[in-house]
Order: sequence, then C-alpha cells, then structure tokens
Amino acid sequence: MNLQLHNKEKKAKVNHLEQKKLSQYVGHLNVVMFAPEDLTLVKGAPGVRRRFLNMEIGQMQPVYLHDLSVFQRILHQRNQYLKTAKMKKKYDEVMLGILDEQFAEVAVKLTERRLAFIEKLETYAAPIHHDISRGLETLKIDYKPSVLLEKETDNVQALLEKMKTIRQREIDRGVTLIGPHRDDSLFYVNGQNVQVFGSQGQQRTTALSVKLAEIDLIHEETKEYPLLLLDDVLSELDDYRQSHLLETISGKVQTFVTTTSVSGIQHETLKQATTYLVEQGHVKKS
Repeated sequence: MNLQLHNKEKKAKVNHLEQKKLSQYVGHLNVVMFAPEDLTLVKGAPGVRRRFLNMEIGQMQPVYLHDLSVFQRILHQRNQYLKTAKMKKKYDEVMLGILDEQFAEVAVKLTERRLAFIEKLETYAAPIHHDISRGLETLKIDYKPSVLLEKETDNVQALLEKMKTIRQREIDRGVTLIGPHRDDSLFYVNGQNVQVFGSQGQQRTTALSVKLAEIDLIHEETKEYPLLLLDDVLSELDDYRQSHLLETISGKVQTFVTTTSVSGIQHETLKQATTYLVEQGHVKKS
C-alpha cells in the first residue's frame, strides 16, 4: 500500500496498482487518530460527530462510503429543487416525489449502519470509561436520528410519510430539514449529557474512551488492529489517563506519537520506543 501526497493531487496504490478513486484505497490501512481537537467530538457541533461516524464506519465498511456519496448527491439535487420551488412558489409533485423516494432509501441505509456502529462502540467504550473513572462513572452513547427507526417496520415508508408532513416548511426554507445530515450523537455520563453538564475531565475521559474503543471495534470488524496516531495528545492528559492509554495499546497496536517533550512522560512503553527528533524540518534518530 502506498499513498503519495502532492501539492495538487493525491495518488494511492494497492499492490503497486494505482487506485482511480481515493475511496477505493480506504479500508486497506485502518487508522485511529487522537489529537487535542478530538475533544470537539464530545463538546463540538453535531457536524463534528457526523464526520466522525462517516470516517470510522467508512474505513471499516467501504460500501458505506458509496452510499454516503449517493446520499450527498441526492441531497444536493433535492436542495436545489427546493430552492427553485421556493423562488417560483410552485413545484412538481411527481418530480419531488421521485427525489423523496431516492433520498429516503439511501438515508435509511446510512441511519441503520450508524445505529449499529454506535451500539457496538458503546459496548467497547462503556467499560473503558468505567475503568478510567475508577468505577465512578457510566458512559452511554445515544444516536439521535431525525426519524426513529423501528424493527419490523418499513422505515423508508415512515421517512417518506414524515417528509410529506414537513414538505411546505422545506419549500418555504428551500432546504431538506430531516435526514442523516441533520442527525446527532450524544454522550451521557451517569445519565447527564456530558456536552452540557460534564466537566472538562469527564469530556476528556469520554473522548479517550471512544478513541480506545475504536481500536477494538476495528479489530473486531477487520481482524486487524489499526495504526494509532497520537498527535501531541499526551500533554493534554493527566498522568492517570496517560498511563491508561499507553497500557491499553502496549504490545498490540503500532503507534506513532508526536509530542513537544517527553520529559514529563514516564512509562515503560515510551522507554522501549524508537524516538526521532524533528528540528527545523530535519529528522534524526535520538
């Protein structure tokens, strides 16, 4: 596998064969990255959490990326039609009905896969969070779709019915108001929304638990551990969280760590690591 980054393009190769689309490369090398900005996964806007779901599910299930691409194309077409209908103050019932059917079919597929992913992610993340919090906290992850999906129910039809009830509102605003592009994921610690009521420590623990859970979840899905990238994140964690992170990955996950200093990090895992110093664009083994 080979990925080359240039100023104007990206080239991906698998077994020396260039992939025409970068999406065809996804899934061949699974990666989990943890950086200070990943705290926004917990306390940021819904779009951050949707992007997280798209990236993580996509690298484990490439078909998800295909469905996501189809969804985004249909969503764009539908929004363009709604904008036109708003301007002209009229619309073609048949045309909008066709767009609705195409939209609902792929929207339900994405939502079902997201729900299944969140359920598995919680299975792995909850015990990790419980351990890091020394048994004081319980983590729950809840996916909030625009339209609730139910087993043994025609969810495509249910979404279509819901879309009919808000059709005039969508035309008035010229935009699609429900669907996977509007969904969100919520994190609860001891029953409280950690985004709203959680301390910074609880938010950090939640983000760390989710990232560590990703490692085992990817291993379950692909039978291989992902590459772990820790981008200047150790300095953001206290000693206890640092130790828990390093002990969890020790001996099973190939890890690359970037940090401005290792002087405050005392752990056997780092003592055994190969260290490189990057100074003014030059890299040398230290």
